[in-house]
Amino acid sequence: MDAVDRIVEQWRRERPDLDPSPMLVVGRLHRLASLLEAELRPVFADAGLGDGDFDVLATLRRAGAPYLLTPGQLAAHTMVTTGATSKRLDRLEARGLIARQVRETDGRGRHVRLTPEGLATVDAVVARHVANEERLVAALPPDDREALARLLSRWLRALEPGAEQR
Repeated sequence: MDAVDRIVEQWRRERPDLDPSPMLVVGRLHRLASLLEAELRPVFADAGLGDGDFDVLATLRRAGAPYLLTPGQLAAHTMVTTGATSKRLDRLEARGLIARQVRETDGRGRHVRLTPEGLATVDAVVARHVANEERLVAALPPDDREALARLLSRWLRALEPGAEQR
């Protein structure tokens, strides 16, 4: 029995007119998200990054060479506001991990690109990040991981605005 089971039992006792069974899923996911976040952050912190900073670097890296996106594209891919993206970019630029440059086709616009130091940093951190995530899911057999990934994907597509509905 985990903490969520106890909470649901209490609600069933106190409010028998309600079905608290959704809490078994949502409550556990919420708890897991908090626990996972606490386990993921140290990998980024060891590199002097916040999770949002890593998100920007990883988004640029996943874009492929020449590791270049507009601030708007970064905001869309990282799902944060342009203001939050701008603050992240300021921090990363100050550390020499990214550079902003004027777009050749439009002098008013800017591109953001990984610097060689940024590329080396994100490649090192992503290797540690993936190993850390592997450690975190190691308690689940491969078949359970695949089933959970499919279920979570279906649920995410159902709830996420603009997500592909299948």
